[in-house]
Amino acid sequence: MKTRAQSRRTFLRQAGGGLSFALVFGPAGLAARRAGSPDTLDALMGADGPDGAAEHPFGAWVRIATDGRVLIYNPASEMGQGSMTALPVILAEEMDADWDKVRIEHSPVEPGVYGRSWGGGRGRGGSMMTAGSMAVRGYYLSLRLAGAQIRRVLLDNVAREWGVAAGELTTEPGVVVHAASGRRITYGEVAAFAEVPDELPEVSEAELKSPADFRLIGHSVPRHDVPAKTDGSAVYALDVQVPGMLYGVITRAPVHEASPASFNEAEVRGRPGVVGTVRLDYGVGVVAETVEEAFAARDALEIEWAGGARAEGFDSVAALEAYTGIADGESRGRPLSERGDVAAAMGAAANRYRADYFNDYVYHAQMEPLGAVASVNPTGDGAEVWAGTQAPDMARAAVARELGVAVEKVTFHPCYLGGGLGRRTMADYIVEAVKLSRSVRRPVKLIWTREDDLQYGAFRPMSLQRLTGGVDAGGTLTAWTHTVVGDGRGLLASGISIRYYDIPNQRIEMRGASHGVRTKHWRAVGHGPNKFAIEAFIDDIARGEGTDPVALRRKLLKGSPRAIAVLDEVAEMARWGEEPPGGRARGVAFVERSGTLAAGVAEISLDEATGKIRVHRFWCAADGGMVVQPRNARAQIEGGIVNGLSTALVERLTVRDGRVEQSNFHDYPILRMSDMPDIEVRFMPSTEPPMGLGEPGVPVAAGAVANAFAALTGRPLRHMPFTPNRVLEVLTG
Repeated sequence: MKTRAQSRRTFLRQAGGGLSFALVFGPAGLAARRAGSPDTLDALMGADGPDGAAEHPFGAWVRIATDGRVLIYNPASEMGQGSMTALPVILAEEMDADWDKVRIEHSPVEPGVYGRSWGGGRGRGGSMMTAGSMAVRGYYLSLRLAGAQIRRVLLDNVAREWGVAAGELTTEPGVVVHAASGRRITYGEVAAFAEVPDELPEVSEAELKSPADFRLIGHSVPRHDVPAKTDGSAVYALDVQVPGMLYGVITRAPVHEASPASFNEAEVRGRPGVVGTVRLDYGVGVVAETVEEAFAARDALEIEWAGGARAEGFDSVAALEAYTGIADGESRGRPLSERGDVAAAMGAAANRYRADYFNDYVYHAQMEPLGAVASVNPTGDGAEVWAGTQAPDMARAAVARELGVAVEKVTFHPCYLGGGLGRRTMADYIVEAVKLSRSVRRPVKLIWTREDDLQYGAFRPMSLQRLTGGVDAGGTLTAWTHTVVGDGRGLLASGISIRYYDIPNQRIEMRGASHGVRTKHWRAVGHGPNKFAIEAFIDDIARGEGTDPVALRRKLLKGSPRAIAVLDEVAEMARWGEEPPGGRARGVAFVERSGTLAAGVAEISLDEATGKIRVHRFWCAADGGMVVQPRNARAQIEGGIVNGLSTALVERLTVRDGRVEQSNFHDYPILRMSDMPDIEVRFMPSTEPPMGLGEPGVPVAAGAVANAFAALTGRPLRHMPFTPNRVLEVLTG
């Protein structure tokens, strides 16, 4: 007897031959009409809230129920970083909502209404991608203005109803107050008679609250997503069940860019439960009635592969070693930044320094393997999709392109993500589910295994960083060059700037390679390897000049008082200058990422017999402007540090004969709980607009650890990760 795989959750249930998603995705997931059309909000919400109270739209972002509850739409993907709480907090602050009565749902996937600008300005529309630590800083001003507009509408309606001037009214959480008469009215009561204009009244930035009056922003509130993730009711794509659903798996090319020349199609189609097979440009998909039947059929595939000429025979270890030859070449690379006269300054330098730094490929290792559910309609001219993605608008558009239809023909239901780290800005796994569903004209749940994702992932590129520096007779660093070599184009350039360091003559350039291996943004993009190289090199120079590393950085940061304050703060936290406990040493690093200035100090010890580095403590100070949710922001910095330490110490992906050598966490290790240091994070007080906090912890980690190792042993670490074997080679070399 065939058995269907059941969801781990009980939140979605089949009942009476149908399926209700209202409690899971919210009404925003039931219709993907263009927001702003006359029936959009009513169609999305219906007339009533979840407990029968009538709900009324106040613009595109908010609905207020007659019982006083407030629904706020969240436009950002929730992948554990807390955006689904932080963004509604911003809006709720300005509208003076009672947070205890706020509920939150995913917004419709309509970038023209719910998108944000990369610059974080007041204009609506743009990208809905959650990446680059852009969620809070990208929506901060526009959500504050939206909240203030809603508050204005509430006040105007009460003023008209009571026959008083709007200027006589104030608000408290969820209540409009007329102090002169002592009258009070709840937002729910206002919603029952409110007239909301099609265009909400304009509000200037000058009318927004003073930070001194914030009661939500800057004050931690409970995370919206935590209860559901704790009790198991949170819905991820692989939890979704729809009537008539099949299961799909894919064998993808073992060598990137290869394609299936032939396969045993008839044999596989004849296997139990198999509904169909699909030939893709880079693999073969199997669709079956059950998960077990799908994987069994995939195991039976016999595929002849062709192509993959660039990656065939590729050896990442040998290629990385060959990067030194590219860096040695006389042809100059593509300049990324150039200032002053580097040649003259280097020629006049009293001391010159040079070092090469390396890093290997890194896999995203997000907690949740990839997957999506797609249902292409019988005529093939529309689809419904459930997926966790960092870019729902881009994914929806990609599905529409695949089907050759207008984007309005695609209904997209965002789900929770079990981590993203940049991998889920890609829509490949979602489009795959659509292709499988189209082939059988039934809903299909596509499942990637961990092995699938490692073999056919898209990795942070490996690279070489060559740095040179020149110090004049007065001990001033006057010349700087940085050449990055690798296959990743713009992925390599992130974080290579040294604009906060005052070095008058500098040249930064890129020299490309081409391997046919898929690469992609990884948390903090190129900041991880680039800042490791830059910060380790700064310490190289400090040791060569007999200068304290913090003192050298203070000198280089003289043009940025905020940066110096961050550096001084972390030095105070770590008691820089005091002798660490026996057998330990400390190292420092400074970075800028996503507008946030961060400095970190690592305290390490070394087992010289095994070569294992142990990080005991890590201190971090950060200036990211106004911190909207302090507790969650601290967790973001801590998580970034953990990711940074993991890639600095253990994470390494290699390719041999064009094939990824690692297959799962037994041979692609990540840092374990037993290896975690004590982490202390402090934020600099600020009323400036918020900057990104999701990524600065990553690049600060490796440089601080490498510099602590050099302080402990007198020897530099220049190849990340700092595995025990590499450490032993350095110690004996």
